[in-house]
Amino acid sequence: MAEKSIARQTARTQVLVNSFIRSVYNWMGIGLALTGGIAYFTAYNDSMRNLVFGNPMILFGLIIAELGMVFYLSARIRNMQASTATGVFLLYAGLNGVTLSFIFLAYTSTSIASVFFIAAAMFVACSIYGMTTNRDLTSLGGFMFMGLVGIIIASLVNLFLRSSAMAMLISYIGVFVFIGLTAYDTQKLKQMALTQPDGMEAGVVRKGAILGALSLYLDFINLFIMLLHILGQRR
Repeated sequence: MAEKSIARQTARTQVLVNSFIRSVYNWMGIGLALTGGIAYFTAYNDSMRNLVFGNPMILFGLIIAELGMVFYLSARIRNMQASTATGVFLLYAGLNGVTLSFIFLAYTSTSIASVFFIAAAMFVACSIYGMTTNRDLTSLGGFMFMGLVGIIIASLVNLFLRSSAMAMLISYIGVFVFIGLTAYDTQKLKQMALTQPDGMEAGVVRKGAILGALSLYLDFINLFIMLLHILGQRR
């Protein structure tokens, strides 16, 4: 009887984990689709393109707003309603589409598509590794976070230096950093799912899924941009 009870509990736990992880990836997919659709529309709509790229203050304001939403969602999600957290995430994904529309102006459609599939394949492989490995990736996550800080500082410095060689080096390092962060964040989400207590409210589960989707969304978007800078064919 005890063995059957343990088996049932294990099976139930696996179902809950699978449901949570599936929700995370569903919301991530929705965010990516929204970003891609709005980016394409903005790039090929004269009014939107002129509005965003014709006034640097608007573009700068959008970037500041995006950063603010990421920090706000990460810090305040526990006190939000699930619907509010979902709305903030979708709004962020939409604004990110506006600011990322430049890729359709800077790179050919063929190279964007090919790099997207390369990034997707790398992302899936890293996610599978993070989900299945028995190795604790906490130390890897800390190391990659330090690398991320270094990338941000180097990118800010390069705004003034405008060095193409330094930009390329940052992109190569960025690919490795976001590969590592993808595996780490996936493992962290698995652990989050495993430690969820029974009977948790649906709204709380939704907020956890939104926060997880935001983490993986950022990993994928940044991995894609770094690869695009390395492999993309400019117009």
